[in-house]
Amino acid sequence: MMHELWARVTATQPPLHPVAALALVGLAFAITWSPTGHHLARHLVTVVHEAAHAVVALLVGRRLSGITLHRDTSGVTVSRGRPRGPGMVATLAAGYPAPALLGLAGAAVLGAGHAAAWLWVLVGLCVAMLPLVRNGYGALVVVGLGGVVGALSWWAPGWLVTAAAHVTVWGLLLAAPRAVLSLQEGRARARRRGRRGTDDADQLADLTGVPGGVWVALFGMVCLTCLGLALWWTLP
Repeated sequence: MMHELWARVTATQPPLHPVAALALVGLAFAITWSPTGHHLARHLVTVVHEAAHAVVALLVGRRLSGITLHRDTSGVTVSRGRPRGPGMVATLAAGYPAPALLGLAGAAVLGAGHAAAWLWVLVGLCVAMLPLVRNGYGALVVVGLGGVVGALSWWAPGWLVTAAAHVTVWGLLLAAPRAVLSLQEGRARARRRGRRGTDDADQLADLTGVPGGVWVALFGMVCLTCLGLALWWTLP
């Protein structure tokens, strides 16, 4: 069993025809920027976003309490430690760039012909995240996502594995700037109602003195840079 699993993870797949590759980018764009598709894609984006908060929190020596995923595709990662300082700043700053950075890494994996390995990376992320999830809906999202991707990786024909890998990579890369745009829209709505937001950008502003809008711009620049690099690397 483990030998077969390793063989599937390390197997290489032939590159897609350029027209097919462009078509899958278009499909990922249609999914991530349409209202219904965006809501579905945001679940994957939120899983990566919250996982990044958790990983960085552990790396900087904070104690991780748990992760909650909500039906509206938002999430919360709770960690304990110093309420201020570089570690807290790094933890908060990790979330929004993470889907784009993971998508860029996925583009490099696809460029090496390892579409199946990329899908198993997503499965591994879900397996590692599941013990940290503290609510039933969040557990359902993580198990469902990992189960679907794992089943696809195991039973689907090679061409479908490659296509699914491309859609998920480009989905992350295209959904990441959309998430940053949604962040800014939410901040603008809060201010029109005379309220201050509690999002990552506003928390970072409180910690660093750098305005929240600057943090949003930095998140957007990272996401667009990753998207541009991936397009440059992989598309003709």
